Amino acid sequence: MRTLRATVLSLIVIVVALVAYSYLSGATASRIPRSNPPAVGTTASVEAARERGAEVGEKVAIAAAKVKETAAEAALTSKIKAKMVLDDNIKARAIDVTTDGTIVTLSGTVRSVDEHDRAMRLAQETAGVTQIVDHLRIEVR
Repeated sequence: MRTLRATVLSLIVIVVALVAYSYLSGATASRIPRSNPPAVGTTASVEAARERGAEVGEKVAIAAAKVKETAAEAALTSKIKAKMVLDDNIKARAIDVTTDGTIVTLSGTVRSVDEHDRAMRLAQETAGVTQIVDHLRIEVR
């Protein structure tokens, strides 16, 4: 879900950047000449364009910050999952790792208390994790 969100946000940023570039550079998608070309050298149109450009720039900056945050969360999740996959004592497919900022949530079912403790320890030892929310269940046999 986080990867999908990061992909969608990336696409939004790219589209906004392309629209902003197209708008500010005067390029159009069609080659049909305009019937009423804008007046050259008018201060009103220049000021309006600057204001609109500033608004678009702010929106692009906000979107870029969100993409950066989402990418950092996805990287943290990937680091923890990679550690679990490489650990022979953990059944990594049964554990779901989600990240919100620097808070990591572990959920799913583990086979033993030792596996639970090892999964918690791997997440806690990962650089960038400040808190772990434990939603792991121990399988009753």
